[in-house]
Amino acid sequence: MAEMNSNNSNDRHGKPRTKKNSTRVDMTPMVDLGFLLITFFMLTTTLAQPKTMNLLMPAEGQSMPVPESKALTVLLTANDRVAWYEGDGSDVEAGKNLQFTSFANKNGIGDVIREKQQRVAAHYGGKNELTVLIKADDKARYNNIVDVMDEMLINRVERYAIVDITSTDLGFLNPMP
Repeated sequence: MAEMNSNNSNDRHGKPRTKKNSTRVDMTPMVDLGFLLITFFMLTTTLAQPKTMNLLMPAEGQSMPVPESKALTVLLTANDRVAWYEGDGSDVEAGKNLQFTSFANKNGIGDVIREKQQRVAAHYGGKNELTVLIKADDKARYNNIVDVMDEMLINRVERYAIVDITSTDLGFLNPMP
């Protein structure tokens, strides 16, 4: 509360001062209004928007064949291991060319994608002709799939698909001794 008190003492010359009444300002309604406004804005605002990634699903019908020279297959497995080979996996000999990489900024899967884009662009006239097949086994973490999809977005790969891993691909990852 705010309050002003006046002193009723006499002036220097012996004349009585005029009497001033006390002025009191009650701040309670203003504080109540402030708290009501704060509560209103807290309840009506959106604190955080959920972050989602757009995922386009293929159309119903027959699958479209992908030429081996335009395809890159990325295999994800346990312990954040990333393997890749060129082609779509229909060739049994592709496992001989299986190479391992990581999600690192240098010499990672992003560099592999960019190199393949350059080769496809030189041969077919456009880097948008590249198709990346992402295959994850049961031991791969969800975070790894999101990381690979982020690489697709960063490198502007327009054609990519998350497909089921085949037994041939599992044989590439875990060769029998």
